[in-house]
Amino acid sequence: MSNDDTRPETPADDSVNGPADSPFRHEQTARDEAPQFVLPLVVRIEKAAPPTRTDALEAAARAVLLMLADERSTGEGEWAQAMRDWQDARIRKVVRRARGAEWRKASLLPGITVSGPETPAGEETGPEAPAGEQAGFAPYAEVRVFPPIPLDGWPKELAKLQVSGTDLNDPGPPPAADPAGPVLWLSPDLDMSAGKAMAQAGHGAQLAWWELSETDRKAWREAGFPLSVRTSDAARWRQLTVSGLPLVRDAGFTEIAPGSSTVVADHPSLRR
Repeated sequence: MSNDDTRPETPADDSVNGPADSPFRHEQTARDEAPQFVLPLVVRIEKAAPPTRTDALEAAARAVLLMLADERSTGEGEWAQAMRDWQDARIRKVVRRARGAEWRKASLLPGITVSGPETPAGEETGPEAPAGEQAGFAPYAEVRVFPPIPLDGWPKELAKLQVSGTDLNDPGPPPAADPAGPVLWLSPDLDMSAGKAMAQAGHGAQLAWWELSETDRKAWREAGFPLSVRTSDAARWRQLTVSGLPLVRDAGFTEIAPGSSTVVADHPSLRR
């Protein structure tokens, strides 16, 4: 499962249309001189019942949002300094996989686990069952996100987890995205592994979060961070990339060519 930083010593950041000092720009900037950190994500993939690809991508995006919104990540919170160090440098995310005892050990480390579809407090889930509730697939994806760590400071429970070797699939085309809700649109022109796509979806979610007002952030958080991750068709993709919505471009260190547009973050509050 490839991702944005398969080798700790290899930069693998992304750029976005925006300010010259954006941590997602692939050009060399002052951010490259800062100590480099990475945001680890671990997806649970059991041999007999892996999650579907779409569920995993959406869980990874929500995990990033939960980490950004958590009170421990801001102010004087216990993760706040690590979050500041990470965001002062390049915004790197690494996706690894675990199962069985590996997953249980990773779950004991400080972090946040996303499991199942988002559900606002006091509400029932919708009538549509998660895509994974089919033979051979987990009922939902489980992804755990951990506070940022130095590139060379992986805890042993995470360092030994595999980055490559397993990919994920959908049993069929995912349902259409809710046009009234946030959608992270993936490029139809790129063939990304599940890990790479999960990291890119996380980037897109983070860009949307940064651009939202505090009021819109609060509303999204209280709703349980509903979102969809879908691959755009070619015509829509051409429109999205010139729409002014947050656009992630890949630096090209893994899997795809430098400067490739990977994700557009289409949040209702950011539509012009």
